[in-house]
Amino acid sequence: MISIDKLLSIAFFSQTVIGLQGNFFLIYFFTFMFFTGQRLRSIDLILAQLALANSLVLLSKGFPQGMAALGMKNFLDDIGCKIVFYLHRVARGLSLSMTCLLSGLQAIILSPNNTMWIALKARVPKYIIPSSVLCWIFHMLQNIIILEKLQGPRDTRNTSETKKYGYCSANVTNIISVSSFVVVFSLLDVVLMTFISFTSGYKIYLLQKHHKRVQQMHTVHFATQAFPEARATKMILLLVSTFVTFYLLNAILAAYMHSMTPRSWLLYSSAFMSSCFPMVSPFVLISSDSRILRHCSAVLHRNCLHTETDSSNILYSKRKSH
Repeated sequence: MISIDKLLSIAFFSQTVIGLQGNFFLIYFFTFMFFTGQRLRSIDLILAQLALANSLVLLSKGFPQGMAALGMKNFLDDIGCKIVFYLHRVARGLSLSMTCLLSGLQAIILSPNNTMWIALKARVPKYIIPSSVLCWIFHMLQNIIILEKLQGPRDTRNTSETKKYGYCSANVTNIISVSSFVVVFSLLDVVLMTFISFTSGYKIYLLQKHHKRVQQMHTVHFATQAFPEARATKMILLLVSTFVTFYLLNAILAAYMHSMTPRSWLLYSSAFMSSCFPMVSPFVLISSDSRILRHCSAVLHRNCLHTETDSSNILYSKRKSH
């Protein structure tokens, strides 16, 4: 029988590896397009940063938690613990912010082509890079307090003044400051989540409205087929529902942990939930982007041709030798 600790470590390591493969593929795809001179959309920069942020979330949470599940809870010192937690909080905030930017940009792109929206659509690409830089700077500065509050578990002697979080611990001698810290972080997350939900609902409304208009222009035969608007709506619903579900579950567990001494099952459940969206989101984006699917098909076709050519050369060489 495999022990619970080994099962937990396998789950964390598998989640990390699977998620990294999807996110690294997105990073590779956009990098490949950039260096080969292909035209990049305004949205591609946000998707690349989202993939990078998701990769950092997986690396800074999944791997350390997998090691902790195996009983290696003291493999990080004070500096290592601060760096890992800091990277995780910055990457988590960036993942939320980039999802927010992505949802807002999609809503603007899908908006009607009237005078107001046309002017906004023309200006939006200019603001993507400055907005992304501001997001990085904001989250890096916002989480500096972690460098002061976090410490390695081997330094945790007074359990009344610290809370253990698997392989690290937090200094909670000042309950008021900790509560204020949690409230500020939660308030920002609520604002961003509300914006994402609103823009997603607006996008679905626009797509369904366009779908009905197009459906009326086609015959019954074409109307029974799947329209691009329907596929886009399903993608938006899947991505947003996945994000909101995992985020809310993780937020509930995190709030519960802050109100009491964290138990091991809470720590592992919260850590697993926090990495579910970074693991799932790249595959949702890959399956919904026709350019990426065409690229994958071209690569597979090229590999099949190379395999067939190599096989033919081997057979020809054998026949010639005989």
